[in-house]
Amino acid sequence: MEELPNPVGKPLAFPTVELLQEAVNNYFKKCDADARPYTMSGLANSCGVDRQTILNYGKKEEYFGTIKEARAKVEQYAEERLFGSAVTGVIFNLKNNFDWKDKSEVDQTLTGKVEVSKVTRTVIDPKHES
Repeated sequence: MEELPNPVGKPLAFPTVELLQEAVNNYFKKCDADARPYTMSGLANSCGVDRQTILNYGKKEEYFGTIKEARAKVEQYAEERLFGSAVTGVIFNLKNNFDWKDKSEVDQTLTGKVEVSKVTRTVIDPKHES
């Protein structure tokens, strides 16, 4: 009897894109029904996996579209919260989950002429003063 090779890694929680899409859809419907915010951690918990697993699914070609769409929906929800009054947590979320960055630009244009001149200084020794 021929022995089959041992598969590497844990089996996928969602063996098909359709099962993952159904879980994602259920998460958003439940959030809407309960007036809860969309979050990546909430999506992961609802799917029975951790946040990193959801991100890893997004790296798999067949699951990429489903995860990209779900992430875009969560990101849009968070971005819309920026127009409210308590935004610190929203900013943290966008920076850590969606690669948003604070960007500042510095203009270092130098205008005019720079001149360097030699300064001569004479030191008088008080002992030799006349």
